[in-house]
Amino acid sequence: MDALSKVLAGIHLQGAVYLDGEFTAPWCAEASYGLPDARQALDTSEHFAFFHFLVEGSCKARLADGDEVVELHAGDLVLFSGDYPHLLGSDLACPAIRTEGLPRDPTASLPVIRYGGGGAVTRFVCGYLAFDRRVSQPLFNSLPRMLRVPVMDDPNAAWLVELLRVGVSESRAQRPGASSLLAKLSELIFVEAMRHYTATLAPGQTGWLAALRDPHVGKALALLHAEPGRAWTVDDLARESALSRSALGERFAQFIGEPPMRYLTRWRLGLAAKALRSGPEAIGRIAERCGYESEAAFNRAFKREFGVPPAAWRRNERAASPH
Repeated sequence: MDALSKVLAGIHLQGAVYLDGEFTAPWCAEASYGLPDARQALDTSEHFAFFHFLVEGSCKARLADGDEVVELHAGDLVLFSGDYPHLLGSDLACPAIRTEGLPRDPTASLPVIRYGGGGAVTRFVCGYLAFDRRVSQPLFNSLPRMLRVPVMDDPNAAWLVELLRVGVSESRAQRPGASSLLAKLSELIFVEAMRHYTATLAPGQTGWLAALRDPHVGKALALLHAEPGRAWTVDDLARESALSRSALGERFAQFIGEPPMRYLTRWRLGLAAKALRSGPEAIGRIAERCGYESEAAFNRAFKREFGVPPAAWRRNERAASPH
């Protein structure tokens, strides 16, 4: 398995396609998300990313607080790496209508909204990906707030576009399993977006995604994410990454901004926090699975990172959760 796949598998993303939009020119819509229904369904997730995939037509997009305008055409995906209000439209100078106020049928498998002046048609489907904030932070720190991915430019991705169209069609027809199919498709769409963005990064660029392209640092990241509970040493990691200890440390810090073992500690503790929030697993078992030789050592490391011991942190998180 390649480094990006291993890293994404460790993040445990979940997703869904939740809206089918049909707009006719002239039109402009402002979208902002909170998705309380999504948070109820995926209540162990703390971070949401959103996307629109253009099935037909064209439009423009920009962040509500930004100036950059992105032209979108059929087959394009625009991804927002957080809950960022944004504008979509045939003409962004038109008065923007809030998408929350547009009528839709919430009982449909895939709710549809329609709006516009009756001109040229633009259709797109909207979806979201849910992540645990702590384990996904390195990825999202590497992403722009708005990212256009021309999926149709890659002939190898044509199958994904066709599957998405089939999934939307099946959802409209209320066919069994359509919602599950669309959820998996949203995950595939995100992976495709990350592959495309990583491949287009400029030479010499640093950051987490850029590090995945480096044969040595990418290998080291894949190893750490694949086996976080292993008793890693820098020597072991360097040997398996085909670099000397000093060269790996320097190269890893250049891309990631911290040494390999510090990165591993934060990754382990992020996984531990996710486990503490999401289930009743014993703290000692979580500590062992995350690579700590004793529960006491885990407690100390966790308190340094989060300010309180894991048992107290779990109680606080559960008390604060509305679900």
